[in-house]
Amino acid sequence: MGTINVILSRAWRTGIRVAVMSVALSAMANGVAKAQWTQWGGPNQSFKVDSKGLADKWPDDGPKKLWTRDIGEAYSAVLAENDRLYTMYRDGKKEVTICMDAKTGDTIWEHKFKSIINEEHGVQFGVGPRSTPLIVGDRIYSIGMAGKMHCLNKEDGKKYWGVNLWKKYKGNFLNHGYSSSPIEYKDTIIVLVGGEDQSIIALDKLTGKLKWKQLSYKNSYSTPKLIKLNGEDHLVTFMADEVVGIDPNNGKYMWSYEIGNQWKQNICMPVIDDDILFISTSGAGSRGLKLTKNGEKIDVEEVWTSRKVQFYHVNSIKVGDYVYGSTGNRAPNFFSAINIKSGDIAWRERGFAKATCVYADGKFILLDEDGVLGLVKATPEGFTIISKAQMLDKVAWSVPTLVGKTLIIRDKTKIMALDIG
Repeated sequence: MGTINVILSRAWRTGIRVAVMSVALSAMANGVAKAQWTQWGGPNQSFKVDSKGLADKWPDDGPKKLWTRDIGEAYSAVLAENDRLYTMYRDGKKEVTICMDAKTGDTIWEHKFKSIINEEHGVQFGVGPRSTPLIVGDRIYSIGMAGKMHCLNKEDGKKYWGVNLWKKYKGNFLNHGYSSSPIEYKDTIIVLVGGEDQSIIALDKLTGKLKWKQLSYKNSYSTPKLIKLNGEDHLVTFMADEVVGIDPNNGKYMWSYEIGNQWKQNICMPVIDDDILFISTSGAGSRGLKLTKNGEKIDVEEVWTSRKVQFYHVNSIKVGDYVYGSTGNRAPNFFSAINIKSGDIAWRERGFAKATCVYADGKFILLDEDGVLGLVKATPEGFTIISKAQMLDKVAWSVPTLVGKTLIIRDKTKIMALDIG
């Protein structure tokens, strides 16, 4: 109630009408003020939200459709804040950051920029943007397939600044296009580049000027993750051949651990539980790494390893002591549960193609690459498919977005809003 009391106090001092305040207080009481999805992974980069009152079962043809719209090709996830949605797509020789009305899907504004597809790009998997934008305050930060980054006003799409990450910071070329999403830390935006002595960089979020640059690892397709280690801020991220830990204040090297595959495609974002870090990739499988502070260093100990769980270009979600996700590069794929502390596998179950997922109200919501949406109950004791419906077309590789009781899903060329209350 402390926050509500502060709002009331400010309201009386500034003469805001009680009617307006009642709306704000009602929104806070219902959790709407917290129900935002402003970065890759949602509110806490965990793909979990506090939504309550979700349906325990869906009709045979799936949840109620609120709206659907066509959009250009992309795999960028959809951001949600208040009554607006944001994402990216390709339009011919240009890439686009778009803002849409959350209630209708109608376009509010677009920012287009030239982005020619490099002849070395692997176009068999599409030519649209892979990275998911980031909302911070009144700004949105987006990065296109060729590493072109823009800072825009989120209200009208006006450009504040832009930078070509690959060109200016000599980033390594990725044949499936730039895919890492930006993250905020204090007054900076941290992005992965893969350049010599500048593989990870931090830019001033207001001006775009370089704050620091560090290390010489090649970039892959993952996104940095902020964690707490011994009560201190820590950043971990997959690079092409290893997972790396740094101080997010200055980029200082703390530790690294080699893991990778022949394609140099480390993608699935790590998960932390106290001092155990879970990492997983195609080919090499999964690891549990114990991170221990040792003076100015971090000691890394591999406490378990398993090749039976291999999370590829999907996400994973930790609930309790278990990490859940869709394992396997090619069919058959399994949804699986693995103990983060021991590496013990509770189960691996069929039922969906390769899938991304979100978690809320004690339920997993899965979207597989064939466009099948599922409502699932998953615990260490077992896996139960409650509802399942064909909602989109193949390929659907973008992770769903959940705000309140509204689920936003997309395939490569279409976006759909669903009521799952």
